[in-house]
Amino acid sequence: MSTQTPLLEVRGLRAGYGQVNVLENIDLTVGPGEVVVVLGANGAGKTTLMRAVSGLISYTGEMLVDGNVVRSPRPDQMLGHGVSLVPQGRGTLTALSVRDNLRVGATGLADRSQVDVEIDRWFTTFPRLAERSEQIAGTLSGGEQQMLAIARALMSRPRLLLCDEISLGLAPIIVSDLFDTLRDVSAESGTALLLVEQNAELALAIASRVYLLEVGSVAASGSAQSFRESNDIRKAYLGY
Repeated sequence: MSTQTPLLEVRGLRAGYGQVNVLENIDLTVGPGEVVVVLGANGAGKTTLMRAVSGLISYTGEMLVDGNVVRSPRPDQMLGHGVSLVPQGRGTLTALSVRDNLRVGATGLADRSQVDVEIDRWFTTFPRLAERSEQIAGTLSGGEQQMLAIARALMSRPRLLLCDEISLGLAPIIVSDLFDTLRDVSAESGTALLLVEQNAELALAIASRVYLLEVGSVAASGSAQSFRESNDIRKAYLGY
């Protein structure tokens, strides 16, 4: 990563639930336009990290956006900083139509005249959503709901998109298409990505840097290439 100020930086982050800490002393950065992946087994703390960064749970330590400390942020405040989340388990309002889900996602869009422009953009990116624009989101297939969750999170034109296990429960071909879309979005719009993912092979294919979480701490970090070339990482996370 370059020497420019990180878009997102966390220092000594600790977070958990109640009296139980899940994360301990997490240091992590994401540069403008960078694609970073967080790998780890179930229970490593990946989702807790995403919830802390997006403002869904409290934490101790420091979090900075554009070099400025953000204190006890709420999700709407993080959205105001240009940070949007695709949560684990889809992220749709199941009782609303596809189109209305996208309109809700545009809440953080500063220029209201651009709402329909953004809807058209994501309908072009995801033609299946366009075909189902008036369908209730809860009746969509799993893959279609994940497309909608991603499009909804991108409606506000975030500078950083957080994606928490978007491959979960989806067919491999759908997952591959979603990763291709994320790669293209990042390349075309400069949107940075922070991906939490168990599908390490796909995530490493589009990432520039990697953090490996083990039991709530960063066990290793480095370039995606170095992780792909590591025998230990390949055996543990890529299966070969």
